Amino acid sequence: MSGNESNTTVTATLILEEQRLDFIGNHFGATYPLLIEPTIYSTAEKLTNGQYHGGYWLMYQLSNGGFYTAPDDDRRFQLSCENYWSGELSADALGITVCLYAFSRLSYAKNVVFGKLCAENYYWLRDYVYEHPEAAAILGATD
Repeated sequence: MSGNESNTTVTATLILEEQRLDFIGNHFGATYPLLIEPTIYSTAEKLTNGQYHGGYWLMYQLSNGGFYTAPDDDRRFQLSCENYWSGELSADALGITVCLYAFSRLSYAKNVVFGKLCAENYYWLRDYVYEHPEAAAILGATD
C-alpha cells in the first residue's frame, strides 16, 4: 500500500552504531555499499549543487519495514531537483529525498530481485514521508 492509504502511522527509529552493519547486511546485503550507498551520496551532491560533499550519515529503520539514511548535520540544504523544484530542506528531509531518488532509480536494475527490493523500500519510505514535518517539500522535490 502506498500514498499513506492505511491509518497506521509509520515511525522512524535511529539504528544504533553497533547495529548498523547487522541491519544493513540483513536488509540489503552487499548491494548497500556497492550500489545503494554510492547512489545516495552522489544524488545528494548533485541535488545540492555540491553544498553536500561528504560526512557521516545516520540510519533509520521504519516501522513498516523500510529504511532511510540522512546526513548527521544541523545545516539546511538548498536543492535544485530534476523536476525543476527548488527549495530548502533539513538534513533529515534531504536524506529522505535522496533515498527516494536512489530507490526509484535502482528499482529498474537488471537484477529483478534487487530491483524489487529497491521498489519496496521506495514505497515504504514514501509512506513515511506523510508523517514528516517537511512532507510538502519532500513531495515537491520527488514528484
